[in-house]
Amino acid sequence: MKPAIIAVAPNGARKVKSDHPAVPLTADELGRCAADCAAAGAAMIHLHVRQADGRHSLDADLYRDAIKAVRREAGEQLIIQATSEAAGIYNRHEQMAAMRALMPEACSLAVREIIPDEAAETDAAAFLSELYKADVMMQYILYSAEDLQRFHDLKARGIVPGDRHFVLFVLGRYTKGQVSDPIDLLPFLENWSESDGLFAVCAFGPRESACALTALGLNGHARIGFENNTLLADGSTAPDNAALVRQTASAAGVMGRSIADAPAARAMLHNLR
Repeated sequence: MKPAIIAVAPNGARKVKSDHPAVPLTADELGRCAADCAAAGAAMIHLHVRQADGRHSLDADLYRDAIKAVRREAGEQLIIQATSEAAGIYNRHEQMAAMRALMPEACSLAVREIIPDEAAETDAAAFLSELYKADVMMQYILYSAEDLQRFHDLKARGIVPGDRHFVLFVLGRYTKGQVSDPIDLLPFLENWSESDGLFAVCAFGPRESACALTALGLNGHARIGFENNTLLADGSTAPDNAALVRQTASAAGVMGRSIADAPAARAMLHNLR
């Protein structure tokens, strides 16, 4: 099996210092966190930026400041994936405008947000085609098996460009208490094959690492971090994001996987066309 890509999602759109004092909010904090997580085994950072008051933002200048800080602290040792998440603040047109202004190395796109219905398909197709032609490494976020079925339909009709894709299966987002279990991955895999591309998982709650390792054992990839979970597998609070990354990376060999560095991860993702 190919090396596993571990992405770190260190803050998300909502976590603040009262949730955990090590949640990185400023550009400098994100840079230091990125370097620590790269050393722990991450090949990608899923980047959220915040306004001065801590609120979620898609501001391109804030993104540029954070990207500069990550590059200063971690060099090219991480793929920087910008989020387009709405977080109840932005509409789909603002989300697309933000990614067009930034044209990041990589970005994540929730299909439910960018293409919520048939009426949104035409301008979403133009947007996705623009990013695809610019060689932005896109990851499509899917929350259910139904989302995946719709994604396949959008691909078949040319709304989503390309033949092979990088997707993120979100486990446990709509379960009671947002607690994930490895079995939550199975409905997604019933309608996914290697010919479709690469899949990763993210998971809520203390079984985050168990879900990630299950994905790794099934030739998938994983996203780890405070965005979804602040607990180690034993139920104790993780001291920082790097500890969560290290926990999964150190156990990957048990699942028969090595860990991809950033050059290997870039090669795998650029080959998805």
